[in-house]
Amino acid sequence: MSRLDSFIRRLTAQRDILNAITDLVAEIDGPVLEFGLGNGRTYDHLREHFHGRRIIAFDWEVRSYSASTPEPEDMVTGNIRDSGQAFLGIGAALAHADIGTGHDEIDAVTLTWLPQLMAGVLAHNGIAVSGLPLEHPELTALPLPEGIKEGRYFLYRRA
Repeated sequence: MSRLDSFIRRLTAQRDILNAITDLVAEIDGPVLEFGLGNGRTYDHLREHFHGRRIIAFDWEVRSYSASTPEPEDMVTGNIRDSGQAFLGIGAALAHADIGTGHDEIDAVTLTWLPQLMAGVLAHNGIAVSGLPLEHPELTALPLPEGIKEGRYFLYRRA
């Protein structure tokens, strides 16, 4: 499979999961956290599906399109590993992280801290969606929506 096809399938899986969990997340109080704002595509999609809910985005710096950039009070810049720690216990309904690089050695380092961060920011029964697998005792894998290949994107609920 070409890298382009792989990229398209990953983004399709991301979108399909986010669409599938809209009603599930609606039942949970708390903000939505977006780890890895990038150019703001996913943030924009989250705004559309979780209208009226606070969405806090994190990234090294703001590089998103102006129409897809959070207000300053909802944009956290700097190292996500460090800046995210201030949000432990916030009780998020949803935490989404698409910060994988595709480089095994870099992603292995991210996986030493990302599962703890995701579990730590979520409310009881909160939902985690990630491009990387999250091994953590408080996170239980949920079935993926039909048509999404196992291992392409990941979905969890916090105990």
